[in-house]
Formats: sequence, C-alpha cells, structure tokens
Amino acid sequence: MMNKLYRYLAYAGTLPFIACAVCLCAGIGQLPMLGSVQTLLSVYGLVIAVFMAGAHWGQHLPMQQGGLASTLAIISNVVALSLWLGYIFLGFGMLVVLLVATFLLLLLVDYRLALAQVISQPYWHTRLGVTAIVIVSLIIAGITL
Repeated sequence: MMNKLYRYLAYAGTLPFIACAVCLCAGIGQLPMLGSVQTLLSVYGLVIAVFMAGAHWGQHLPMQQGGLASTLAIISNVVALSLWLGYIFLGFGMLVVLLVATFLLLLLVDYRLALAQVISQPYWHTRLGVTAIVIVSLIIAGITL
C-alpha cells in the first residue's frame, strides 16, 4: 500500500485542476465561500508547481555537487521566483501559459532524473500521467477566457 500511496496522492492532486476547468467551462466564475475560480486555479497551480520544484531541490541535496545537482538547485529557484512574479504581474491567461510551460519543464527535469535513475520508472510514469491531466486541465481553463 505504501509504495502506491504517492500515486493515489498525485492523482488526487489533479482534482482541483479538473474541477476548476469544469467550472470555467460551465461558465461558473465564482464559487460560494471560495471566490474566483480563476484565482483558485492560479493559486493551486502555483502551490503545486512550487511544491514540485521543492521536491527537485530536495533531490539535489544528497547528490555530489555540480552537473545535475546544480541544475536541480538552480531550476527549483528559478521556477519558484518566476511563478511568484508571474502571479503578481500576469493576467490569468498568461499565467496559465506560464504554468503549462513550468509543468512541462518540471516533467523534463523528471525525465532526466529517470534517465539518471534518481527516480524510479513507476514514479516517472505517474508523473507523466499526472502532468498530462494537469496540462490538459490548464489548457481547457485557459481557453475559456
């Protein structure tokens, strides 16, 4: 059970992306007690992308310095700062574009980690599926503008 827990949690983490996309497609822009669906999606996307970048930061710590370790540390910081600035300065549509690009970048990093056998193949396949759901949800939400 424990070795599958990350899969269940990862796929459960896609539910807010899906729910927000469905709401926006249905013309629901506000939710009682929660507020703007665009804001909910923006903040959740920001949190999840920074969480993933933080996981990469943690993966770099036990590695020997240089190469992949340095790349992980730099990318994780660039992602966090870029998304924070994007949230502050970009409108919803451009933030969605930034989030899609970020999730693709993070997936590319995980692909590289899978090739280097830092992460397992089952984890890589989970990341691939989850990222596909997230990106499709973001694109659907973005085209509702």
